[in-house]
Amino acid sequence: MISFEGFSPAEGSPIYLQIVRYVQRRLVAGTIRPGDELPSRRALSALLGVNPNTIQKACRMLEEEGIITSHTGAKSLVAADEAVTARVRQELLEYDAGTLVRGLKEMGIPRTQALDVVARLWDAPQAGEEETP
Repeated sequence: MISFEGFSPAEGSPIYLQIVRYVQRRLVAGTIRPGDELPSRRALSALLGVNPNTIQKACRMLEEEGIITSHTGAKSLVAADEAVTARVRQELLEYDAGTLVRGLKEMGIPRTQALDVVARLWDAPQAGEEETP
């Protein structure tokens, strides 16, 4: 069963898109795999405290992308194959990188400085990680 324990809605983006991105990111990271089961729409709606129509919209989008399959009265399962996962990975990469680049350009940050910061942060321990000596 896919856990939504780490899901935390943020302002500025519709919740259904945040749910889609949550599933996409976990698929790409390998923490969600083909055959994994999603909670029922009703249970997910209650768990996240959102309207059932919001969950329905997110699931419809995930189905259209080939990430999940759903059947009336049955469970929704992750169905993404390697090609779908690779496509989603590329889309997320371009989306996130594009957001970063647009923000840096808006601030007038030169490319060399931006690349230096990204390289430094890439090698820095992330929140929750221990630094290795």
